[in-house]
Amino acid sequence: MLSRPTLLTRLEAASRRSPVTLLLGPRQCGKTTLARWIYRRAGKRSFFDLENPSDLGSLAEPMTTLSPLTGLVVLDEVQRRPDLFPVLRVLADRKPRRARFLILGSASPEMLRQSSETLAGRVEIIEMGGFDLSEVGAARRDKLWTRGGFPPSFLAHSEESSRAWRQSFIQTFLERDLPQMGLQIPAMTLRRFWSMVAHYHGQTWNASEIAASLGVSDMTTRRYLDVLTGAYMVRQLPAWFESIKKRQVKAPKVYVRDTGLLHSLLGIDSRRFLLSHPKYGASWEGFALEQVLRALPHREAYFWATHNEAELDLLVFTRGRRWGFEFKLKDAPVLTKSMRIALEDLELDRLIVVYPGDKEYRLARNVNVLPLAAVCEGGL
Repeated sequence: MLSRPTLLTRLEAASRRSPVTLLLGPRQCGKTTLARWIYRRAGKRSFFDLENPSDLGSLAEPMTTLSPLTGLVVLDEVQRRPDLFPVLRVLADRKPRRARFLILGSASPEMLRQSSETLAGRVEIIEMGGFDLSEVGAARRDKLWTRGGFPPSFLAHSEESSRAWRQSFIQTFLERDLPQMGLQIPAMTLRRFWSMVAHYHGQTWNASEIAASLGVSDMTTRRYLDVLTGAYMVRQLPAWFESIKKRQVKAPKVYVRDTGLLHSLLGIDSRRFLLSHPKYGASWEGFALEQVLRALPHREAYFWATHNEAELDLLVFTRGRRWGFEFKLKDAPVLTKSMRIALEDLELDRLIVVYPGDKEYRLARNVNVLPLAAVCEGGL
């Protein structure tokens, strides 16, 4: 198992600051493992796994069970008991503070809504995903890209085992995890929709086209997309609008967040097949995008495009500055007309061209080419 020191530090700091820390992410991304590291370091501590019938039963009277506890209290898979949030609010408000609560949940839009309303001012939310490049190291970049970041997939003993795990995960997510979140969508319908999203990976969202293919309304496809987005399976990258005299794209771009799942949904069963697949470049763009966003924890992120003229893969607002990112699967990227337009129209402070090579070089003033590994290792 790989260590995850950055996440561990963030989680420990949050749990010291706030009476309640909510750690969210998709199932199997490593939340429980991370929480158990925190748990083992604590002095007084209690751990409840809400998928364990015994632990679940012990919380039949939650106030009676939780109020005497001191130290660190961990509640895993808390989306199974959303009624615990009002109890946690009462316990978090006690003076002096007797316990700190670390609650874990597989992604649930309902849980986020309820926690933000019930625990407003008391909870710190941390989102996590699978492994990223800073955790696995640059030498294993292609393995991370091909297999994705879910620990069981990345750490599998063989490519065949990794593919089998991902197929099982997709099936379990659709047939068990979503219904447990209260989402009653037929698994086969959502599987077909998810596969369509995979074919749109890296493209502007076209609700009407997908709705026509599924035989449903545009609103229904929007609901499906929001479900997968809320479950951390899909990223919607919103479009940025600038006050310029050009027609700008308004629909979001969509990406399957984990490239291992993307490849399974597309039927890509080997790296050799990936190299010849039409989605080869889009796959790498999505992979690089996720790695950069993980390296920039405090950001507003968008893409920008005008009709038939220019596009910027990623626009980030950080510390009051505008940074643009282009992702190029090339040996030696060059300055393009599209980049020049983006620099001028968006008044970028910096434009970074991210590529899979290993050398840094300058293309123009405020325009640099950086290896993906350098970006993820803090090279910005």
